[in-house]
Amino acid sequence: MAQASHLHVQLVAHSQFHPPTDIGWETDAATDPEALVEFAGRACYETFNKPNPRTRSNDAYIRHIMEVGHLALLEHPTATIYVRGISRGATHELTRHRHFSFSQLSQRFVHPEESEVAVPKLIADDAELSQVFFRAIDNTRLAYDELLAALELKLRDEPNAVLRRKQAHQAAQAILPRATESRIVVTGNFRTWRHFIGMRATEHADVEIRELAVACLKLLKTAAPTVFSDFEIAALADGTEMATSPYVTDF
Repeated sequence: MAQASHLHVQLVAHSQFHPPTDIGWETDAATDPEALVEFAGRACYETFNKPNPRTRSNDAYIRHIMEVGHLALLEHPTATIYVRGISRGATHELTRHRHFSFSQLSQRFVHPEESEVAVPKLIADDAELSQVFFRAIDNTRLAYDELLAALELKLRDEPNAVLRRKQAHQAAQAILPRATESRIVVTGNFRTWRHFIGMRATEHADVEIRELAVACLKLLKTAAPTVFSDFEIAALADGTEMATSPYVTDF
């Protein structure tokens, strides 16, 4: 019987900052990505001497650029997040955000029995619906195996065993459900991450993609606490979470 997956996100990389040693500038930034944001902004106007007392601290500087909408500075630092336990269908929504870079698990090389399935919360909370759901998944996997065997037989005259296997799996995977678990590496600059969260962490977003957006936000707050400090996370009546920011309209 198929097993339910659980969303797991991990911050696997983010920008490091190595400041020039000949400009006589120091920062009190909490993290490298936020130091990079301030450096890029000060490089625009040669304000490494911090002439404005209101923006001398890194925190104040970043909050100021957010207020005035100088969001291009957020395109310098990047973060990479590894996502597991997400449905194939949800990744199709994720990959619509074209400014990200993606590396996704290939269904051609992983048998569906090795993958779990992402169960929609509305179904997971109901025992009877869950039974119907998993029965359908198991039936689909049986059909997949039957179809795969028939395809391999059909392609038996292909001398290249690797090609034969690829072609059979590629055709058979057409019947796999959207709920099949996928895994994906996602890299984006901070402006792109903010746009994704602003669009997908809202109350009216799909539940699964919203859960992903909020989970990513929590990770990004550790890498750049000030850059993402305007997003506030709140609980919804169904037990899930959402996030909003007063700057979302800037997107």
